[in-house]
Amino acid sequence: MNVREALNSALDEEMAADPSVFLMGEEVGEYQGAYKITKGLLDKYGPDRVLDTPITEAGFTGIGVGAAYQGLRPVVEFMTFNFSMQAIDHIINSAAKSNYMSAGQMSVPIVFRGPNGAAAGVGAQHSQCFAAWYAHVPGLKVLTPYSAEDARGLLKAAIRDPDPVVFLENELLYGESFPISAEVLDSSFTVPIGKAKIEREGKDVTITAYSKMVGFALQAAEILSKEGISAEVINLRSIRPLDRAAINASVRKTNRLVTVEEGFPQHGVGAEICMSVVEESFEYLDAPVERIAGADVPTPYAANLERLAFPQVEDIVRAAKRACYRATSMSATA
Repeated sequence: MNVREALNSALDEEMAADPSVFLMGEEVGEYQGAYKITKGLLDKYGPDRVLDTPITEAGFTGIGVGAAYQGLRPVVEFMTFNFSMQAIDHIINSAAKSNYMSAGQMSVPIVFRGPNGAAAGVGAQHSQCFAAWYAHVPGLKVLTPYSAEDARGLLKAAIRDPDPVVFLENELLYGESFPISAEVLDSSFTVPIGKAKIEREGKDVTITAYSKMVGFALQAAEILSKEGISAEVINLRSIRPLDRAAINASVRKTNRLVTVEEGFPQHGVGAEICMSVVEESFEYLDAPVERIAGADVPTPYAANLERLAFPQVEDIVRAAKRACYRATSMSATA
């Protein structure tokens, strides 16, 4: 099952199970979704539950939040999360804070979903990761699926959750296929929010990653294994809440940490993970934490510069080697 099919099936099953669930966004209906995530849902559930909106993110996001106030369960699609900047007041000041400001009397069961992070050749205004932006806000949950299992299980959990959830997909993963079990295909299956997954066990170095970077981390771990380095790869799945217990347990085993993310380095997800390990497991570290992130520049349009602006598999390999004191020195290669 590919990630697109996993997301589509999750939406379909949750709409079938709960009549309060509805979809809204640009081109989600007649066009079947800009990325075909909502394919077939308009025909099945009709225009009252699959709503095509004008190009007015602030408008339809506000309508969605208001509907959630009244007990409905909207799933709001942004064609790209870059466009969520038009609606950020509703997401943060209306959705995220209402439960606290009402002393728990109001729930806001809404999902904001769509592609996040870099695609390819779409320039600075369409190529950034918003995980750290939204994870900064109390009252939001922020999820970042990697595999088809993640996408299906996390989206179903997000729709059922009583709180607002920011669901950050990756456009380049939509067509990627993953093996999937009968358990995952069961309509009752969900992935618990706030729990990371160990994608590959290891003993020499911990690599944390989310979304597309999980695949890069797994490729790096395979390369490292051929050089005698056993890397443990953690798929974070959830950025807020962050599974600090799983991260620290792994670091206490491997004694080394490499964090990987597409986002900008300053105040990023990797920085938060590093601080968690410093606070809880500092005495277990045998090497400085290595942080791999996107370049601290607006994303270039030129393909050669774009590649340099985001982490690559070889960057992760080099960082893990440095953490294991296995890096080749410049003098040795001269």
